[in-house]
Amino acid sequence: MSATVLTTIAEGIARITLNRPAKRNALDRATIGALTAELRSCAADPAVRVVQLTGAGKTFCAGADLTEMQEQAGAAESANLRDAEQLAALFAELDSLPKPTLARVNGDGYGGALGLLAACDIVVVVDEAKFAFTEVRLGIIPAVISPFVLGKIGERAARRYFLTAETLSATDLVRLGLGHEVVPADLLDSSCTRFTEALLKGAPGAQAEAKTLIRDMAHARPKERAASAVEAAARLARLRTQAEAQEGFAAFFAKRRPTWRRD
Repeated sequence: MSATVLTTIAEGIARITLNRPAKRNALDRATIGALTAELRSCAADPAVRVVQLTGAGKTFCAGADLTEMQEQAGAAESANLRDAEQLAALFAELDSLPKPTLARVNGDGYGGALGLLAACDIVVVVDEAKFAFTEVRLGIIPAVISPFVLGKIGERAARRYFLTAETLSATDLVRLGLGHEVVPADLLDSSCTRFTEALLKGAPGAQAEAKTLIRDMAHARPKERAASAVEAAARLARLRTQAEAQEGFAAFFAKRRPTWRRD
């Protein structure tokens, strides 16, 4: 049986492909486990600078594997909890990955697929793709993806789309904050390349720290912002004294490329 997740690494980019095209790249247990393992491997691999996630065939990801979910309907609550926790671990791994992440959205995405997009840093979407939070039409809710999705689309949009399960266009996805660019299919790869080239110019340590900074500061309450700014200043002071920043400034003033750049 072929692998449900395929990964290639070249020139600093790990390209991870959901590889169940006959099942529209639905997330079954094996795929969730394999994708989580691949993300952990990429996080630990110094050769990986950027992680790109896409789907095989014409669909990005159909969300949860409905056949597997139907089988679980008769299982105990504890068994269902284990499955939900496995899925939660996947989204947490993707969201907290210290490397920049790029979703190459080559086709439709439903349910859990929108959780993957919400957990990625940059999302490029093919213009004909369709999306929806379909859970309520199956008698369930988008529970596991909600912390990640709500951080992008907010309560107002969630109150509509979690309840109606309306179909969203690629343009809607960008409008709601789950995507960054919409492109025709023939420009999808070149658009992704433009982003990866930009990402590869950044210092890897600084990018990891920037991602942590965003997570820590994005949802600070108004009364906490002043204290957060002071705490963020301490992070900046710490980074300025480290080798990566010293190399960055030295390269800038010497008008040369820093050591982390390969171009």
